[in-house]
Amino acid sequence: MRPSASGVSDSAAHGPRIAGLLLAAGGGRRLGGRPKALLDFRGRPLVEHAARVLREGGCSPVHVVLGASADAVRARARLPGCVLVDNPDWAAGMGSSLRAGLASLAGTGARAVVVALVDQPGIGADAVARVRAAYESPSSMAAASYGGRRGHPVLFGADRWPGITAVAAGDQGARAYLRQHEAEIALVDCSDIAAPDDIDTPEDLRLLGQAEA
Repeated sequence: MRPSASGVSDSAAHGPRIAGLLLAAGGGRRLGGRPKALLDFRGRPLVEHAARVLREGGCSPVHVVLGASADAVRARARLPGCVLVDNPDWAAGMGSSLRAGLASLAGTGARAVVVALVDQPGIGADAVARVRAAYESPSSMAAASYGGRRGHPVLFGADRWPGITAVAAGDQGARAYLRQHEAEIALVDCSDIAAPDDIDTPEDLRLLGQAEA
């Protein structure tokens, strides 16, 4: 899937509008209070890479949910074309960021959203594009899988958003909804093009050096 000059794949530009939602609000408690969005990745804040992955994977618009050190992220990160969404309740967990992000997409005309996490540098645009291509209708639900295990990114058709919002809480994000609707999820194998490891502890910072360009 070839990106156009705008960073959006040619096929995506003429298909259904599928948004990207990047959850980047965490405070990095287990990293000693270092917000994950601001971790250094090839000389730039990690949030820039994660947002670019969604754009180059064919998602538009791309909304980025900020929380911890939101002012610093706005000051340091270059996020052209992205809609920045503040989540004042970020400390309550990923569920609050997911709710804030889905609410921000109301009125955009998006038929679905691809949700990604800021702390997975091994997931690139190819994986986003592959999951995005699983869209069939506003009730679609798809997720990348790695060795048969469900992971990110995840696609939710717009008809799913109210149900997800109703149950998203704490650090679970959409897990409760996904468990309830497990049989309806289309698994998209991305084992050959991405690595789903996330950065939670200081030991995991090695992943920033291992992720491919």
